[in-house]
Amino acid sequence: MSTVADIGLWGVPLAILGGAIRVSTPFLFVSLGECLTERSGRINLGLEGTLIFGAMTGYAIAYNSGSAWLGVLAAALAGMVFGLFHGWVCKFKGVNDIAIGIAMMLLGMGLAFFFGKPYIQPVAPDLPSIPLGWWSGISQVQAALQINALFLIGAAFAVFLTWMFRSTRIGLILRVVGDSTDAARAMGLDPNLVRLLATAAGGALAGIGGAYLSLYYPGSWNEGVSSGQGLMAVALVIFARWNPMNCFWAALLFGGAGALGPALQSVGVTQGYYLFFAAPYVLTLGLLIATSSPNKAMEGAPGELSITK
Repeated sequence: MSTVADIGLWGVPLAILGGAIRVSTPFLFVSLGECLTERSGRINLGLEGTLIFGAMTGYAIAYNSGSAWLGVLAAALAGMVFGLFHGWVCKFKGVNDIAIGIAMMLLGMGLAFFFGKPYIQPVAPDLPSIPLGWWSGISQVQAALQINALFLIGAAFAVFLTWMFRSTRIGLILRVVGDSTDAARAMGLDPNLVRLLATAAGGALAGIGGAYLSLYYPGSWNEGVSSGQGLMAVALVIFARWNPMNCFWAALLFGGAGALGPALQSVGVTQGYYLFFAAPYVLTLGLLIATSSPNKAMEGAPGELSITK
């Protein structure tokens, strides 16, 4: 049987690569959902609650139905409902979308913790993975290249959204509504409806990210399953300059930071091991500081976002 010594220090980048793919997937879905929502001119800080509620819903439905993919669908529907409710509340005059997002985050977490208590112990079916390391006889290579289909679906979504924003009528409508409500109304568009649908779609993507957490990695339901990934995704979108493909690469960067500790442990580096778990949070803080310049922080931001006013 292969050991870490079989591949030596090559095990570190390999483990980071495999870990980056595993850890980045929820970041990818939540950031794409937030990117879609923010490009319509609305910020949704409630995606942390949507992520957790999606994780609980997906796990519960997968356990009761015996189908992990049905759990993913249920999580997407739950996220869409959260997004629809958020978008409906935000249409009223004087409502602040940031405050509503925080309220939705607390609501999602509270509902998930309440309804999810019976599902902490039961074991639901896992999402299947694609063995891209079949060509190697080394177990570490095979484990690192076990890729979940949701990662590939998320990458496809990033390409699709990039194309949609650049080359389709729907993308043009989202960009116009996100940049100027007055211009959108002059074109005969309904900004509230567009933002409602964009927030619902963004919530659905965040729900899928939650299902990945509970049904694949780490692959269980508990109240701390998200570790703040929904909130970190907001910083990720700013860092990615509201570009879906940049969200993909930024998600991999965050995923690599999250995989650093386990990768070092796999080659015997145990001193200060727990400090490496803080890497994603340190990276988030560093990116927020690096992008806080008054001249550069909001480059590429939709004009109607609350954080630009």
